[in-house]
Amino acid sequence: MAEVTRVPLQPIEKGSLTKLWIGVIVAILLAGGIAWAAVPKGIEVNTLVEGSGPTPEIGDVVFVKYVGTLPDGSEFDRSQDVPLPIPGIFPEGNPFPITEGATIEGFFEALQRVRKGGKYEIFIPAEKAYGDAPQAGSPIPPGSDLTFELEVVDFMSEEDFQRRLGMLQQMMQQNGAAMGQGAPPQGQ
Repeated sequence: MAEVTRVPLQPIEKGSLTKLWIGVIVAILLAGGIAWAAVPKGIEVNTLVEGSGPTPEIGDVVFVKYVGTLPDGSEFDRSQDVPLPIPGIFPEGNPFPITEGATIEGFFEALQRVRKGGKYEIFIPAEKAYGDAPQAGSPIPPGSDLTFELEVVDFMSEEDFQRRLGMLQQMMQQNGAAMGQGAPPQGQ
């Protein structure tokens, strides 16, 4: 029969158990803090003026006026009104399709949280903007967070946008044909 070696248990010093539990709690809190810091931060959409109606959905086209700034307050981009020859077909502002890959991830997410007529301040962390690799020649430095002041003029479905675009192209062709009839031949 095998003999078992006995090891005598030593008594625990007074306060050692408390120190052990404090160490375990500190380790858990430290691990939680490291994990929280590693998670990419989300975008922030702060409402300056409340809009009305529903929010745009994936597949819609949103017309916005915006100013984009860097953390130091310098402006890197501003919307330009698209010059359309026929008023009433498209609203003012720049059209942005809500389609993945059509714009930076943070702007894509923000456009789904706004309403027509609303004004917003949008904070986009670098991870949801251009990260460490902005476009060549861009005024945005690597790893830069972005802030946008955004006004939502209107939005419409992609189908409505395409239909209106077709109407505009047809009107331009008709105007071009009408203008071409009265023009003198070239060389005269």
